[in-house]
Amino acid sequence: MNPKNVLKYLISLAIAGGLLWFTFKQSHLDAGDLWAKISAADFRWVLASALLTIVAHWSRAQRWRILLEPVVPQRPTAVDATTSVLTGYLANLALPRAGEVARCGTLYRLAGVPVNVSFGTVVAERLFDVLMLLILLGATFVLEFDRLSQFFMEFFGSKVGGQRADSGDGLTGILLLIGAALIGLALLGWFLYSRYRDALGRHPLYQKVMAFTKGLLEGLLSVRKIRRPGAFVFHTLLIWTMYYLMSYTLFFAMPATANLSPLAGLTILVVGSLGMAAPTPGGIGSFHLLVGQVALLYGLTSQDGQILATFIHGVSTLMIIILGIFSLLVVLLRRNKTTAASDVLTDPNSVRLER
Repeated sequence: MNPKNVLKYLISLAIAGGLLWFTFKQSHLDAGDLWAKISAADFRWVLASALLTIVAHWSRAQRWRILLEPVVPQRPTAVDATTSVLTGYLANLALPRAGEVARCGTLYRLAGVPVNVSFGTVVAERLFDVLMLLILLGATFVLEFDRLSQFFMEFFGSKVGGQRADSGDGLTGILLLIGAALIGLALLGWFLYSRYRDALGRHPLYQKVMAFTKGLLEGLLSVRKIRRPGAFVFHTLLIWTMYYLMSYTLFFAMPATANLSPLAGLTILVVGSLGMAAPTPGGIGSFHLLVGQVALLYGLTSQDGQILATFIHGVSTLMIIILGIFSLLVVLLRRNKTTAASDVLTDPNSVRLER
């Protein structure tokens, strides 16, 4: 493994461990109490959440296929796309942001879709997810303004309030200096490109980079060429509806959270999504910190809030591990079958004459 990737993983793991230690220390929750509460949960609701998780991942794969339709001649099956999505989620548990590359690499092995084009569609897909999250965040602020404004003021207020009054001028100067440096670098890059464009265009590395970039842009702009916009919107809404129900159904698994309102489920979905976006493996630590804190706004104790956060995150992570390993087995089985078929076709000793 690349030493740079190892360092990234160790840093993200250290951040996750530090956040977990902080959240559990702050809530005074020990492992015994946590296990006792979780083991006493009604696991029928866990099964319901697991089924909703499968629907969400399948829907994401279907939406991805819709984005790929106008930009590649290959037609990956629903199984290929779903397997690739689940493999990517599993990779994200090991290294943040590695899932997108793993997903596209898996689809290339299964269906031959170029990685640069499929990666562009993944970026486009993420933009729509960010848009949906912003819409849900705005709706949540409107519906739960008092609670969320209190949460963010308490969570970030100490950091903002701790700044010195005379730090504004210094910060403005630093920002102006950074802006001037970026403009200078852009002008220098444009000058060098204009002067050595012909020689640069003949370089093999430049040609490869430009080919990759072209494919990436084709995938990114695939949104403009969607042939089934209605189906795309439907799957986008279905994905986020399933995300909401995946966590909300788990509220009913434990007595302490069974009476939480649907609005509490929406707030935890939005805040939890922000936690999952943090640079930690699978959102570990950041999800626990944010969800555990926001649960206090709905009358839960600090201990019950952390138990709920750990329970939701644990069920989601376990499903990713199970489905991801199953997907890896599917990929390996498909590759073995393809290799075996190729050997039969190319081995002269395998040719038999039928009478």
